[in-house]
Amino acid sequence: MWLMVLLLGAVAAGAAPQRIVSTAPSFTETLFAMGAGERVIAVSTYCHYPAAVEKLPRIGTYLQPNVEAIARLKPDLVLVHAEQKATLAQLAGLGIPALALKNTSLEDTLRTMPQIGAAIGMSAQGATMEKSIRGRLVAIGKRYEGQKPRPLLFVVGRTPGRLDGLIAVGSGSYLNDLIRAAGGRNVLADSPVAYPSISVEGVMRLDPDVIVDMGDMAATVGITEAHRRAVVKLWEGQPAVRAVARKKVFAVAADIFVVPGPRVVEAAEAFAQMLYGGAH
Repeated sequence: MWLMVLLLGAVAAGAAPQRIVSTAPSFTETLFAMGAGERVIAVSTYCHYPAAVEKLPRIGTYLQPNVEAIARLKPDLVLVHAEQKATLAQLAGLGIPALALKNTSLEDTLRTMPQIGAAIGMSAQGATMEKSIRGRLVAIGKRYEGQKPRPLLFVVGRTPGRLDGLIAVGSGSYLNDLIRAAGGRNVLADSPVAYPSISVEGVMRLDPDVIVDMGDMAATVGITEAHRRAVVKLWEGQPAVRAVARKKVFAVAADIFVVPGPRVVEAAEAFAQMLYGGAH
């Protein structure tokens, strides 16, 4: 907590951070979208957007950031997920200011925007970003008011080339919130865990209208159209599932679905298109 107090006090005194390290793609995208990209000096292994980040040094994943590498860069602010308590403690021990952020849910994600803005001396930009994205998400949902939400299954894990080892989006997750915001109903919204395992038989019982499969494409980089077609073909062997019969199986490999940042509106629009087509 003292790190946040120290940080906000420095910003109030006019010393806005100029050397920022981001340990997660969502934080990186928020910084760049806010206009602070030139102040970012290093990012995580999985940061790919915008293109300017490709030339920046890498400091590990958000789960295992390399604190020694971060320290060598002499940052005046590090953005860290609040769950990474060990990392936060290490940074505190080195006297490096850090901002702990949460982005587990859609609401968490939206709240990080003004928090980051305040921390880097761009409060107005952060507040504007949050307000704009909230408004755009509400507008998407209003298109389908009065319609019965269509059921959707989002597969985030799977044995490559097979329909087993399925892991899907459950409750309490960012994607669950985003499906709802797009006018859909996550068929596993009642699951007690965020990412439950499910069998093909379970999929048949739930009988979703739409299946979105990112199961073996979570890395998103280098995925070919042939790979996507092969994923759809896997599901074609289950014609009793409504989504298969309706040709509503979508193989996706895009960061917008796995990075809870400013591009959440793009993800919501994509869900709405898959659920309802172009019909408003």
